[in-house]
Amino acid sequence: MSDATLHAHSLDPDSFAVQVADSIESFIVATTEVAKGDEPDSAIPFLLLEVSQLLLAGGRLGAHEDIVPDERYEPDTGPDLDVDDLRERFAALLDPVDVFSEVFDPYEPRKAPVPFRISDNLADIIMDLRHGLAHYRAGRTSEALWWWQFSYFSNWGPTASATLRALQSLVAHVRLDQPLEALDGLDTDEDVADEDLAEEAGRVMAQEIAGPLGLHTRK
Repeated sequence: MSDATLHAHSLDPDSFAVQVADSIESFIVATTEVAKGDEPDSAIPFLLLEVSQLLLAGGRLGAHEDIVPDERYEPDTGPDLDVDDLRERFAALLDPVDVFSEVFDPYEPRKAPVPFRISDNLADIIMDLRHGLAHYRAGRTSEALWWWQFSYFSNWGPTASATLRALQSLVAHVRLDQPLEALDGLDTDEDVADEDLAEEAGRVMAQEIAGPLGLHTRK
């Protein structure tokens, strides 16, 4: 990618900011609606679409030159909104496929997969995005873009990427008629040996998957 392409957005920062903010707000609104559980049959495909679209905005932030805020110290946005209720709603909606395994850093050698929860990831992503949105709505555009770019690299970007892989895997298993094996109770709160976790990596519960999530297993 040429420097001209990489830094093209800096020629029109207002337009770039509006587009990124619109993508982020759209993700928050759409996923919050999914968490209500009104359409459980389409929850996973819809989340796959929304996380994919969010990562497009993240990719644009990642490709942009470093954004520098106007002020040296970050202005106070007030207390972050609580996401525990949202987290619990996602957990109830996604059970029993909430827990998945992921390699935290693919460039660290010999790292075993560790368990994560899609519900935790989605709630954490939304909390990060809301923080930047508070700056944006207060008219602090450069602060919002700085925060979204920084947290894209440090937190919500890797989290969204891992979540996307889990969601894509679920949809692929269903579309390819490849039943998922049980995770045998593996949870993020358990202290599991590396060899046991590696053996069970990538497997999630499937016995109850058909009804609430609109997925099915081969009989």
